Amino acid sequence: MSGRIHSTESFGTVDGPGVRFVVFLQGCPMRCAYCHNPDTWEVNGGTVMEASEIIAAYERNEGFYNDGGLTVTGGEPLLQVDFLIELFTLAKAKGIHTCIDSSGITYNPDNTDYIAKLDRLMTMTDLVMLDIKHINNEKHMDLTSQPNTGILAFAHYLDEKNVPVWIRHVVVPGITDDDKYLDELGYFIGGLHNLKALDVLPYHTMGLPKYEKLGMKYRLENVPAMDKTVLVDKKKVILEALKRRRREEAKKANS
Repeated sequence: MSGRIHSTESFGTVDGPGVRFVVFLQGCPMRCAYCHNPDTWEVNGGTVMEASEIIAAYERNEGFYNDGGLTVTGGEPLLQVDFLIELFTLAKAKGIHTCIDSSGITYNPDNTDYIAKLDRLMTMTDLVMLDIKHINNEKHMDLTSQPNTGILAFAHYLDEKNVPVWIRHVVVPGITDDDKYLDELGYFIGGLHNLKALDVLPYHTMGLPKYEKLGMKYRLENVPAMDKTVLVDKKKVILEALKRRRREEAKKANS
């Protein structure tokens, strides 16, 4: 089984626990305003590789991955679910820790064939890093050109399947830094029983040169990078709402 691969990174340290071999898959239906990999959007781009080639590349440096493993990201990796099933089948046969970094945008509970494949893939997935771009659907549409309804449903799906999840949220000045929405985000993820970590990430402008090189307009060219000192307070808003949701659920369970 072959997949379309944008690139690989041998020693990733921000793509899951430990040092990891990171595979960037080609293709994405999202058009996030701050995407720093717009060259991954085209579904027919990239290099065609076999799943066995990816495992062979991993094994060349496997001594470095004792506390890490294999992460697939993108683009949107779940666009290539058949490829991921084969790749993770090979990985688990070798005892490799597997992680998917996804926006969840492909999730559609009405597509029974896809859900069956996703069910199978999740049995071989040790961790999902789920990017929630914005908790408000209208704002999410403005930011990414896609609704967030399926993404939030995917979060619940992972909870039901008991697949460990890390939630990621990028705080963008003037776009995703409103305390009202951060509170709503925290309250939502506070209801996830499979939550293992929360990454609140500062928006940066490092992707701008790539847009210039590709001759593409960068929608947020006038938005400054997120102040990391302010970011601390924004994360507190999310965490307070998360804790409030958990207190409410604990009270219900004990009543």
